[in-house]
Amino acid sequence: MYTVAFLTQKGGAGKTTLASSLAVAAAAAGEAVVALDFDPQGSLTRWGKRRLTAKVAHRVIVDQFETVRLARFGAVLDGLADAGFTLVVLDTAGADTEAARLIAERADLCLLPSRPTHLDLETTAATFRAIYLAKRKAAFVLNQCPPTYRGSRASDAAKELAALGVLAEPMLSARIDFQDAVAAGLGVTEHAPQGRAAQEIETLWAWVRHQLQLPAAKNPADVAQTASLTKRLAGVARGAHLR
Repeated sequence: MYTVAFLTQKGGAGKTTLASSLAVAAAAAGEAVVALDFDPQGSLTRWGKRRLTAKVAHRVIVDQFETVRLARFGAVLDGLADAGFTLVVLDTAGADTEAARLIAERADLCLLPSRPTHLDLETTAATFRAIYLAKRKAAFVLNQCPPTYRGSRASDAAKELAALGVLAEPMLSARIDFQDAVAAGLGVTEHAPQGRAAQEIETLWAWVRHQLQLPAAKNPADVAQTASLTKRLAGVARGAHLR
Protein backbone atom coordinates (compact mmCIF):
# COMPACT_ATOMS: atom_id res chain seq x y z
CA MET A 1 0.00 0.00 0.00
CA TYR A 2 1.20 3.50 -0.86
CA THR A 3 0.42 6.82 0.79
CA VAL A 4 0.16 10.18 -1.01
CA ALA A 5 -0.20 13.33 1.08
CA PHE A 6 -1.23 16.83 0.02
CA LEU A 7 0.66 19.30 2.21
CA THR A 8 1.26 23.03 2.31
CA GLN A 9 1.07 25.70 5.00
CA LYS A 10 -0.77 28.07 2.64
CA GLY A 11 -4.54 27.82 2.61
CA GLY A 12 -6.45 28.03 -0.68
CA ALA A 13 -3.81 26.20 -2.72
CA GLY A 14 -6.31 23.57 -3.85
CA LYS A 15 -5.29 20.56 -1.75
CA THR A 16 -8.81 19.17 -1.32
CA THR A 17 -9.74 19.71 -4.95
CA LEU A 18 -6.65 17.89 -6.16
CA ALA A 19 -6.85 15.16 -3.51
CA SER A 20 -10.44 14.28 -4.43
CA SER A 21 -9.84 14.18 -8.18
CA LEU A 22 -6.56 12.28 -7.85
CA ALA A 23 -8.27 9.70 -5.62
CA VAL A 24 -10.96 9.16 -8.25
CA ALA A 25 -8.41 8.87 -11.07
CA ALA A 26 -6.51 6.27 -9.06
CA ALA A 27 -9.71 4.31 -8.35
CA ALA A 28 -10.55 4.35 -12.05
CA ALA A 29 -7.11 2.86 -12.72
CA GLY A 30 -7.91 -0.05 -10.43
CA GLU A 31 -6.49 1.09 -7.10
CA ALA A 32 -8.46 0.40 -3.92
CA VAL A 33 -8.51 3.95 -2.53
CA VAL A 34 -9.29 5.42 0.87
CA ALA A 35 -9.00 9.18 1.51
CA LEU A 36 -8.37 10.51 5.01
CA ASP A 37 -9.36 14.09 5.84
CA PHE A 38 -7.05 15.68 8.43
CA ASP A 39 -8.44 19.20 7.96
CA PRO A 40 -10.82 20.26 10.78
CA GLN A 41 -12.85 22.14 8.16
CA GLY A 42 -13.83 18.75 6.73
CA SER A 43 -14.08 19.79 3.08
CA LEU A 44 -12.99 16.38 1.79
CA THR A 45 -15.38 14.65 4.19
CA ARG A 46 -18.31 16.70 2.89
CA TRP A 47 -17.22 15.84 -0.67
CA GLY A 48 -17.31 12.18 0.33
CA LYS A 49 -20.84 12.52 1.71
CA ARG A 50 -22.04 14.16 -1.51
CA ARG A 51 -20.42 11.31 -3.38
CA LEU A 52 -22.62 8.77 -1.61
CA THR A 53 -25.67 10.11 -3.43
CA ALA A 54 -23.94 10.77 -6.77
CA LYS A 55 -23.89 8.33 -9.65
CA VAL A 56 -20.30 7.15 -9.70
CA ALA A 57 -18.56 4.21 -11.34
CA HIS A 58 -15.65 3.97 -8.90
CA ARG A 59 -15.65 3.87 -5.13
CA VAL A 60 -13.48 6.14 -2.98
CA ILE A 61 -13.94 5.69 0.76
CA VAL A 62 -13.55 8.90 2.79
CA ASP A 63 -12.95 9.14 6.53
CA GLN A 64 -12.55 12.16 8.80
CA PHE A 65 -9.42 11.79 10.93
CA GLU A 66 -9.67 13.71 14.20
CA THR A 67 -6.54 15.06 15.89
CA VAL A 68 -7.14 12.91 18.97
CA ARG A 69 -6.45 9.84 16.82
CA LEU A 70 -2.95 10.95 15.75
CA ALA A 71 -1.26 8.56 18.15
CA ARG A 72 -2.91 5.68 16.25
CA PHE A 73 -2.00 6.91 12.77
CA GLY A 74 0.52 4.14 12.20
CA ALA A 75 -1.99 1.51 13.33
CA VAL A 76 -4.57 3.01 10.96
CA LEU A 77 -2.24 2.64 7.99
CA ASP A 78 -1.39 -0.92 8.98
CA GLY A 79 -5.07 -1.74 9.29
CA LEU A 80 -5.88 -0.29 5.89
CA ALA A 81 -3.09 -2.28 4.27
CA ASP A 82 -4.33 -5.45 5.94
CA ALA A 83 -7.86 -4.66 4.73
CA GLY A 84 -6.71 -4.70 1.11
CA PHE A 85 -6.44 -1.01 0.27
CA THR A 86 -3.64 -0.13 -2.14
CA LEU A 87 -3.60 3.67 -1.99
CA VAL A 88 -4.26 6.17 0.80
CA VAL A 89 -4.73 9.84 -0.10
CA LEU A 90 -4.26 12.31 2.76
CA ASP A 91 -5.73 15.82 2.78
CA THR A 92 -4.32 18.19 5.41
CA ALA A 93 -5.04 21.59 6.88
CA GLY A 94 -3.30 24.68 5.55
CA ALA A 95 -1.05 25.05 8.60
CA ASP A 96 2.18 23.74 10.09
CA THR A 97 0.63 21.31 12.54
CA GLU A 98 1.64 18.17 14.40
CA ALA A 99 -0.60 16.20 12.04
CA ALA A 100 1.17 17.60 8.97
CA ARG A 101 4.59 16.71 10.36
CA LEU A 102 3.47 13.19 11.29
CA ILE A 103 1.93 12.66 7.86
CA ALA A 104 5.08 13.89 6.11
CA GLU A 105 7.12 11.31 8.02
CA ARG A 106 4.88 8.43 6.90
CA ALA A 107 3.93 9.44 3.34
CA ASP A 108 5.53 7.74 0.35
CA LEU A 109 5.02 10.91 -1.69
CA CYS A 110 4.21 14.43 -0.51
CA LEU A 111 2.55 16.69 -3.07
CA LEU A 112 2.78 20.43 -2.39
CA PRO A 113 0.22 22.46 -4.36
CA SER A 114 1.15 26.08 -4.95
CA ARG A 115 -0.42 28.90 -6.92
CA PRO A 116 1.96 30.82 -9.20
CA THR A 117 2.43 33.77 -6.83
CA HIS A 118 5.49 34.90 -4.93
CA LEU A 119 3.75 34.56 -1.55
CA ASP A 120 2.56 31.03 -2.27
CA LEU A 121 5.99 29.96 -3.49
CA GLU A 122 7.65 31.30 -0.35
CA THR A 123 5.24 29.41 1.89
CA THR A 124 5.46 26.22 -0.14
CA ALA A 125 9.24 26.39 -0.03
CA ALA A 126 9.07 26.36 3.78
CA THR A 127 6.92 23.22 3.66
CA PHE A 128 9.34 21.62 1.23
CA ARG A 129 12.30 22.27 3.52
CA ALA A 130 10.50 20.56 6.41
CA ILE A 131 9.71 17.51 4.27
CA TYR A 132 13.26 17.43 2.91
CA LEU A 133 14.63 17.34 6.45
CA ALA A 134 12.32 14.41 7.14
CA LYS A 135 13.98 12.66 4.14
CA ARG A 136 10.68 12.07 2.34
CA LYS A 137 10.00 12.26 -1.39
CA ALA A 138 8.26 15.53 -2.25
CA ALA A 139 7.07 17.30 -5.38
CA PHE A 140 5.61 20.70 -6.10
CA VAL A 141 2.32 20.89 -7.98
CA LEU A 142 1.89 24.22 -9.71
CA ASN A 143 -1.87 24.73 -9.41
CA GLN A 144 -4.56 27.27 -10.32
CA CYS A 145 -2.52 28.70 -13.17
CA PRO A 146 -4.27 30.92 -15.71
CA PRO A 147 -5.65 28.75 -18.55
CA THR A 148 -2.98 30.33 -20.73
CA TYR A 149 -0.39 29.22 -18.18
CA ARG A 150 2.48 29.29 -20.65
CA GLY A 151 2.64 33.00 -19.84
CA SER A 152 5.60 34.47 -17.99
CA ARG A 153 4.21 34.38 -14.43
CA ALA A 154 3.58 30.65 -14.36
CA SER A 155 6.77 29.93 -16.30
CA ASP A 156 8.79 31.97 -13.81
CA ALA A 157 7.08 30.16 -10.95
CA ALA A 158 7.95 26.82 -12.52
CA LYS A 159 11.60 27.85 -12.73
CA GLU A 160 11.59 28.81 -9.04
CA LEU A 161 9.96 25.53 -8.05
CA ALA A 162 12.39 23.53 -10.18
CA ALA A 163 15.26 25.31 -8.44
CA LEU A 164 13.89 24.24 -5.05
CA GLY A 165 13.24 20.60 -5.90
CA VAL A 166 10.98 18.36 -7.95
CA LEU A 167 8.19 19.83 -10.02
CA ALA A 168 5.28 17.46 -10.71
CA GLU A 169 3.70 17.22 -14.12
CA PRO A 170 1.68 18.93 -15.40
CA MET A 171 1.03 22.49 -14.34
CA LEU A 172 -2.70 22.61 -13.59
CA SER A 173 -4.96 25.43 -14.73
CA ALA A 174 -7.73 27.24 -12.86
CA ARG A 175 -10.71 25.63 -14.57
CA ILE A 176 -14.35 25.73 -13.46
CA ASP A 177 -14.64 21.96 -14.01
CA PHE A 178 -12.57 21.41 -10.86
CA GLN A 179 -14.96 23.42 -8.71
CA ASP A 180 -18.08 21.94 -10.29
CA ALA A 181 -16.77 18.43 -9.73
CA VAL A 182 -16.13 19.02 -6.02
CA ALA A 183 -19.58 20.57 -5.59
CA ALA A 184 -21.17 17.47 -7.14
CA GLY A 185 -19.16 14.97 -5.09
CA LEU A 186 -17.24 13.85 -8.17
CA GLY A 187 -13.73 13.72 -9.47
CA VAL A 188 -13.12 15.95 -12.47
CA THR A 189 -12.55 12.87 -14.63
CA GLU A 190 -16.13 11.82 -13.81
CA HIS A 191 -17.67 15.27 -14.13
CA ALA A 192 -16.17 16.20 -17.51
CA PRO A 193 -14.10 13.24 -18.73
CA GLN A 194 -13.29 14.84 -22.09
CA GLY A 195 -12.32 18.21 -20.63
CA ARG A 196 -8.87 19.68 -20.24
CA ALA A 197 -9.07 19.56 -16.43
CA ALA A 198 -9.65 15.81 -16.62
CA GLN A 199 -6.66 15.46 -18.94
CA GLU A 200 -4.49 17.35 -16.48
CA ILE A 201 -5.53 15.11 -13.57
CA GLU A 202 -4.93 11.99 -15.64
CA THR A 203 -1.44 13.27 -16.42
CA LEU A 204 -0.83 14.05 -12.75
CA TRP A 205 -1.96 10.55 -11.74
CA ALA A 206 0.34 9.02 -14.38
CA TRP A 207 3.22 11.06 -12.94
CA VAL A 208 2.37 9.99 -9.37
CA ARG A 209 2.08 6.36 -10.44
CA HIS A 210 5.53 6.57 -12.01
CA GLN A 211 7.01 8.13 -8.85
CA LEU A 212 5.55 5.33 -6.74
CA GLN A 213 6.65 2.75 -9.33
CA LEU A 214 3.13 1.39 -9.57
CA PRO A 215 2.27 -0.80 -12.58
CA ALA A 216 0.27 0.67 -15.43
CA ALA A 217 -3.51 0.81 -15.21
CA LYS A 218 -5.14 -2.32 -13.85
CA ASN A 219 -8.70 -3.48 -14.40
CA PRO A 220 -11.01 -1.16 -12.46
CA ALA A 221 -12.47 -2.63 -9.29
CA ASP A 222 -15.95 -4.00 -9.82
CA VAL A 223 -18.98 -3.47 -7.59
CA ALA A 224 -18.43 -6.68 -5.64
CA GLN A 225 -14.81 -5.79 -4.93
CA THR A 226 -15.59 -2.28 -3.70
CA ALA A 227 -18.39 -3.62 -1.50
CA SER A 228 -15.93 -6.11 0.00
CA LEU A 229 -13.44 -3.32 0.70
CA THR A 230 -16.15 -1.28 2.40
CA LYS A 231 -16.88 -4.21 4.72
CA ARG A 232 -13.17 -4.60 5.44
CA LEU A 233 -12.87 -0.89 6.33
CA ALA A 234 -15.78 -1.31 8.74
CA GLY A 235 -13.88 -4.21 10.29
CA VAL A 236 -10.79 -2.03 10.69
CA ALA A 237 -12.93 0.55 12.50
CA ARG A 238 -14.43 -2.05 14.79
CA GLY A 239 -10.93 -3.23 15.59
CA ALA A 240 -10.22 0.30 16.92
CA HIS A 241 -7.67 1.13 14.22
CA LEU A 242 -9.76 4.07 13.05
CA ARG A 243 -11.23 5.17 16.37
